Amino acid sequence: MTDSPADMSAAGTAMNLKDHIRGIPDFPKPGILFYDISTLLRHGPAWKEAMRRLAEIVRPHRPTLLAGIESRGFLVAAPLALELGLGFVMLRKRGKLPGAIIGLNYALEYGTDRIEMQADAVKPGDRVVILDDLLATGGTLAASIALLRQAGAEVPGAAALIELTFLKGRERLGGTAFDALIAYDD
Repeated sequence: MTDSPADMSAAGTAMNLKDHIRGIPDFPKPGILFYDISTLLRHGPAWKEAMRRLAEIVRPHRPTLLAGIESRGFLVAAPLALELGLGFVMLRKRGKLPGAIIGLNYALEYGTDRIEMQADAVKPGDRVVILDDLLATGGTLAASIALLRQAGAEVPGAAALIELTFLKGRERLGGTAFDALIAYDD
C-alpha cells in the first residue's frame, strides 16, 4: 500500500509519508541509498498518521501479539502494540536476550545471521503480526516468520513502513500477507 488521496490525515488532507523519509546516499557503503526514518519519527503528526495507517493494516489479521525485528522494528511494533492493546515480542540478534531463548540461523546475501526470541515469548496458537521499518531482500523477515512458527505461533501477516519493491523481498515470505505504507520502486 502506498500513499494515495484516500489516505487522509486527521485534518482531512492527504499526507504523503514519503515527504517525511530522508534518503541518504552512500550509507552504510558506497552505492547504497539509505531510507532514514528518523525524520518521520521526529515529526509528530506524520508519525501518528503512520501508526494509524499501520493499525488499519494490522487489525484485520486479529493478532494477539505484535513482534518487532531488532532494532528499528521495535520503534514500529511497540507503539502500535500499545495503540492496539496488545503485547509486544522482541526478535533480536544473537546473544541479546536473557534467559532461555530459541533461535534460527538464516542465510544473507553476504553470509549468515541468527534471529532469537525468549523461549516463553509466544504460546502455541498465538496470532503474531511481525513489524519492521523496511523490507528489502526479505531474509530477516522470512527467518522471523519461520522462528515464530517453530514456536507454535500463527503468523497471519507482516508489515513495514517501507518496502524496496525492486529487491522482491515479499517473494521470500512464503505467502505470508505483507503490506507497507511506502514503496520505493528503484
